[in-house]
Amino acid sequence: MVPKVLVLPEEALWREVNVGQTNLSTLLELWLNIPCPCDQHCRSASYFSVVRTAYCTTSLPTSWTESTGSSISVSTEDPEVTMASLARSARVASSALGRSKLVPRAVPALQSRSKHDVTNGPKGNPPVAGRGPPNAPREEAAALKDNFKSGSYLGTTKRLPEFNLNDKVVLVTGAARGLGLVQAEALLEAGATVYALDRLSEPSPDFYRVQERAAKELGTTLHYRQIDVRDVPQLNEIVRSISEAQGKLDGLIAAAGIQQETPALEYSAKDANTMFEVNITGVFMTAQAVAKEMIRHGRGGSIAMIASMSGTVANRGLICPAYNASKAGVIQLARNLASEWGQHGIRVNTISPGYIVTAMVEALFEQYPERRRDWPTQNMLGKLSAPEEYRGAAVFLISDASSFMTGSDLRIDGGHAAW
Repeated sequence: MVPKVLVLPEEALWREVNVGQTNLSTLLELWLNIPCPCDQHCRSASYFSVVRTAYCTTSLPTSWTESTGSSISVSTEDPEVTMASLARSARVASSALGRSKLVPRAVPALQSRSKHDVTNGPKGNPPVAGRGPPNAPREEAAALKDNFKSGSYLGTTKRLPEFNLNDKVVLVTGAARGLGLVQAEALLEAGATVYALDRLSEPSPDFYRVQERAAKELGTTLHYRQIDVRDVPQLNEIVRSISEAQGKLDGLIAAAGIQQETPALEYSAKDANTMFEVNITGVFMTAQAVAKEMIRHGRGGSIAMIASMSGTVANRGLICPAYNASKAGVIQLARNLASEWGQHGIRVNTISPGYIVTAMVEALFEQYPERRRDWPTQNMLGKLSAPEEYRGAAVFLISDASSFMTGSDLRIDGGHAAW
């Protein structure tokens, strides 16, 4: 049996050693950018040129002295290797490397991997067996920052913790059905408590399915509040009441909007004003109400507004002048709000979807069958999108995964506007 040979600097932090029947797989985190001695598969596992995570099961030579003149041999024939003995060997091997100028984290060198208690949900939610995502490990929690002070996640045991929305409270307008509801469900899966705001007196049947799933499977909560975003006093009252009840407000997805297909020469002032009142003023006033609460709580936050590729290009064969102008207005509104509210740690971005196949669009295809044929040919992927293809964008923009992103438009249109 060929032993695995690993050389560590003193700053190395041993996290896990597993000795199998035929090979040794060791998880390492190195503060120095030293490649694994196999010099093959592990090289692709490095990231940010500082922290190296190597899952090495490659056959290695019996010694490795080219870089340091010292080595540690860990044989697969010795399954009783302890963390303490490995650490002692690491200190001996590190003498040839000298000390690193980087400061090691304030974590005990022999601390083992944290155990997740998957039966305990996030604070404020009922515990549900087998729910996810799990609570953050102790050493990771110490690194978490406010929304506007991005945390350092390098070397933590959790996978992609920056996408975690545990203990976050997020509002989604237009979430009684359709795209807003799909994105609300994605936020719930990431751990958020979600409030759906919509003008419908009764949400769609799908809403109740998602609400039940949130409570029984995800260990979080989906609430519903009826509101027309044009009723600004009531909007402010509802947003304030949610903020007071939860003691915080972390995010908003402004998905409420309307569409109307009317030639420009036939548009009435009333119809145009209605379009702008909902799609621009309604979005603006919702963002304003949420931002006031974010500033009051002093936690920062993230706002994502649903725009459209139609805010960037004129749709071929689809006559919607007021709608397209309103979505262009949303994109520019987000840029300006981002510039004003960045000082408070509030990020503001937009999502610009391409054509989405919804129940309304399916009905439109019955009236205009040529659109079902033509629309997919107008983008680079040759297909239309589904609401589910915008789930990840919602979680990305609301979470710390986008902590350095503001004033930007995330266009997801299959390349339609790139032609």
